[in-house]
Amino acid sequence: MASREAEWSRGDRAKAAAKLMVGWVALLWLLEVVDVASGHALDGLGITPRTPSELVDVVPAAFIHFGFAHVAANSVPLLVMGFLAALGGLRRFAAVCALIIVADGLGVWLIAPAHTNTAGASGLIFGLFGYLLVTGFVERRPLGVLAGLLVGAIWGTSILVGLAPTQTGVSWQGHLLGLVAGVAAAFVFRRRAGRGVVQL
Repeated sequence: MASREAEWSRGDRAKAAAKLMVGWVALLWLLEVVDVASGHALDGLGITPRTPSELVDVVPAAFIHFGFAHVAANSVPLLVMGFLAALGGLRRFAAVCALIIVADGLGVWLIAPAHTNTAGASGLIFGLFGYLLVTGFVERRPLGVLAGLLVGAIWGTSILVGLAPTQTGVSWQGHLLGLVAGVAAAFVFRRRAGRGVVQL
């Protein structure tokens, strides 16, 4: 039996994806308002590497930011890339995001410099970039390839800059790990065409 999500029209998928990502970004802003109002009490949810008690912050760290400028910088790319990725189905999108967030967070916990505190949605953004960039090629879908090329053209330069280890106050490790996790997610969660089925 086909799932309800599988029966949605393209318009339904687009509306659901848009609502999800607007809500997601709104949550990030709300959390930052709470953080500022509480004297930055939420900043402690960032990841301090190789501290066992910090493992519980692997997921929350992806939703916490260090100031409004930080969350503002992440809002547009997360909104757009998240929307494009979510068009492929909300369940698969949730699985892709979970893999990226967990893999990126654990990687930061393992290899980030000592005495640092890493938080923000940029690891997920780099992951979604990698996912969108390759998933169309992996699944041999022309529209997916086009979406990946468009994302690459718009944000490719920013992604390369974000991977440079010379930047101060920027976790290039988190960016790189997120990117690798996103590419991996494209293979792990790829759709396979059935017999006689041609995917567009």
